[in-house]
Amino acid sequence: MNEVWKKPPIPLDAYLKMVGHEVGVSSWHLVDQGRINVYADVIEDHQFIHVDPERARRETAFGNTVAHGFLTMSLMSIMSYEVMPVIEGTTMGVNYGFDKLRLLSPVRAGSRVRGRFTLTEATLRKPTELLSRTNVTVEIEGETKPALVADWIGLIYFA
Repeated sequence: MNEVWKKPPIPLDAYLKMVGHEVGVSSWHLVDQGRINVYADVIEDHQFIHVDPERARRETAFGNTVAHGFLTMSLMSIMSYEVMPVIEGTTMGVNYGFDKLRLLSPVRAGSRVRGRFTLTEATLRKPTELLSRTNVTVEIEGETKPALVADWIGLIYFA
């Protein structure tokens, strides 16, 4: 079971009061070549810019291999588990998608990234269903430009 479910839950009204505020910043997560290689195997994308360090150094402006943009995006899950609260009575939460997602900077192998989360909307669509919208910025340690920005939508269900 993911650690997020071990956090003490908060009341729905407390969650609603977080709208418009930064909820938190995750810990740093290493994006090393091993992680990139495993991800490349999972999605069957072995483009040299991701998996061939020597060729990437020679033939790209990145100077190194870079993570797949979708790998960086996928790390938002663990980052959100670290930061976003669980609401009392929640039975499950699901990823509902994105209204906007932009990949702004490459994440070079060996970099660390973290997520900054601001709750921008929380609307009860039904008595047992909450639409939650979160602005996420994934920062790259030591760089001024983020790896990505996203308007992430989730649905939270209650018993």
